[in-house]
Amino acid sequence: MHADHLIKDALILWATIDPVGTLAIFAGLTARLEQKARFRTALKATLYSAIILISAVLVGQLLLSAMGIRLISLQVAGGIILFLFGLKMIFGNGAGEDPSHAEEGHDIAVFPLAVPSIASPGAIMAAIVLTDNHTHPISDQVGTVMVICLILGITFLFMLAAAPVIRLIGNNGASILIRVMGMLLAALSIELVFEGLNLFNLLQLPS
Repeated sequence: MHADHLIKDALILWATIDPVGTLAIFAGLTARLEQKARFRTALKATLYSAIILISAVLVGQLLLSAMGIRLISLQVAGGIILFLFGLKMIFGNGAGEDPSHAEEGHDIAVFPLAVPSIASPGAIMAAIVLTDNHTHPISDQVGTVMVICLILGITFLFMLAAAPVIRLIGNNGASILIRVMGMLLAALSIELVFEGLNLFNLLQLPS
């Protein structure tokens, strides 16, 4: 297990899990929740994401190959789902507005926090590729899993730091933040789809 390998994996996983971006999304989605509910949501989102990413390391490659699914299809599908949720936030039905009016059975810790925000299609792809059985020995794969857990722990701490941000901006600021994050989520979803379909190159747009 080499330090440069771990550093490379850490940079890739940091970029795809994106703890800073998750902080902003978490703040918007949980702006109307109480502090204890925010803590539970952050903890569950982190644990769910850990289960998803570690499962991707263990069986993701075999499962996708068995089903004939290419990795890039995950990215496009995740982008479409993220776009729909972004629209929902923009037009006033975001999960962060009022937990008492949330859809029955909908847990924002699962969607969109764990998937597709933290355990994003990019993060899932990175977890699978960086632990490819054909190119990486077991020792390197174990190191990559440890890096995943470390970055998820940092992401959890970042989400806990959303509380003072929410107190600072108040209810009106929270409503604005919800819609701004909805717009950013929708824009991010377009990026995911365009990148997955290679449209940036086809349209000669800067990525």
